[in-house]
Amino acid sequence: MAQSVVPHVRVAIVGSGFAGIGLAVSLKRDGIEDFVILERAKDVGGTWRDNSYPGCACDVESQLYSFSFAQNPSWTRSFAPYHEIYAYLRRVSDEYGIRKHVRFDHNLTHSRWDDREQRWEIETSSGPYTADILVGAMGPLSDPKLPNIPGLSSFKGKLFHSAQWDHEYDLTGRKVAVIGTGASAIQFVPAIQPKVGSLVLFQRTPAWVVPRVDRAISGAEQRLYKLFPVAQRAMRALTFMRRESYIAGFRRPAVMRVVQKLAVKHLESQIQDSTLRAKLTPNFTLGCKRLLLSNTYYPALAQPNVNVATQSVTEVRDHSVVTADGVEHEVDTIILGTGFQVTDMPFATYVHDSAGRSLADHWDGSPQAHLGTMVAGFPNLFLMLGPNTGLGHTSIVLMAESQMTMVMNAIRTLNKTGSASIEPSVTAQVRFNAEIQKRLAPTVWNQGGCASWYLDKNGRNSTLWPDSTPAFRRATATLQLNDYVLTEKREPSVSGIRDLKRSAA
Repeated sequence: MAQSVVPHVRVAIVGSGFAGIGLAVSLKRDGIEDFVILERAKDVGGTWRDNSYPGCACDVESQLYSFSFAQNPSWTRSFAPYHEIYAYLRRVSDEYGIRKHVRFDHNLTHSRWDDREQRWEIETSSGPYTADILVGAMGPLSDPKLPNIPGLSSFKGKLFHSAQWDHEYDLTGRKVAVIGTGASAIQFVPAIQPKVGSLVLFQRTPAWVVPRVDRAISGAEQRLYKLFPVAQRAMRALTFMRRESYIAGFRRPAVMRVVQKLAVKHLESQIQDSTLRAKLTPNFTLGCKRLLLSNTYYPALAQPNVNVATQSVTEVRDHSVVTADGVEHEVDTIILGTGFQVTDMPFATYVHDSAGRSLADHWDGSPQAHLGTMVAGFPNLFLMLGPNTGLGHTSIVLMAESQMTMVMNAIRTLNKTGSASIEPSVTAQVRFNAEIQKRLAPTVWNQGGCASWYLDKNGRNSTLWPDSTPAFRRATATLQLNDYVLTEKREPSVSGIRDLKRSAA
């Protein structure tokens, strides 16, 4: 019986969202065609494919929440709805010939660095691969976080997470419970409130909400951008500069407390009832948690069919939700707006070093990487939007593009030196992370008086970048070779030669 052939590629990318598609374009621009994108779903798009809940839209202006090399003159609003971003990513994939590299229905289940063969052994739900380079491009908002509430799994009504919205289920007249008050909930709650019979919003901690300065982009403006791309680049540049100015407040809580007065006025102008207003007033400094943008969230909560419950949820029964004060809320539908696994990303459990120890074990609850991209002890592993690359003030796509430059420089270094692998030194990684934590210490994210998902289970801020995006671009623009360990190529083993010959055939 003939032995099955394990496909071998130069680069294996996991995920086809912004980061995965962008890196694929970078590879092709460098003449590298020997790569695959392992995608667990049936289409590209990442979080913008998965999140299709009512009201879903971006909270960064669409002119900036897009690739610098693929501007879109056809955005219909300054803050694009999810379906336009999803269509944009599909279009970029097609225009740059990325789709032929995507392997759909390929869910990563295990990977391990083979030190003898100097390559990654990869297992997916649709078969194995080997690769010289492994790139994790799943993004931080890819795996829904489910709350640990007794009885939740045995609820007899309808239950789903906002990232897994059931569009076949009619919410008209339903008694709905919404658990969670983050960025997703403030978008879908106003969208479903007029339709449902009743809605109980279970709020653990209120969030600061500021006005969403959104507008329609006219057909004339779209035509202008299409005919004169320089006009759109100018608009992007203006948006970029305005957004970058926000970092000053996040780095200085005293400044943010001044801005907070605007959020207080927004709340007071939209919520007249003093009892409800007290429930919705946070007790932490604006910016400590993710800043939310909405003009419709507060008015929706003031409607007679909505109740904001501030007692913690202690139990879910067959047809109700019970809170700490003993009140039983009868519901037939539960929608979870409880966010994603950011600091405990499942990907880390699927990636192992040569000794078989997982990345999650290495991190022990506090993700760390060098420049958020490479990890000591894991040769030829790159993390797109990895630890401490998150942003509180502007578009994450800017960070992803800087990382693309870093990854491509690393690959060019491997090609130029003839090395088999590259990884950061332990010294460089420790030094970088110590500096990052030092700079995060005085920021509103660390000093604002809240417990946010920016902080991992050890209380360390392993999510955010504490500076501007130009600062990250400068840091990733060139490889400081003294900070890295390059390993020479070895002669492949007999099995390795056989695998390579099979792959070539």
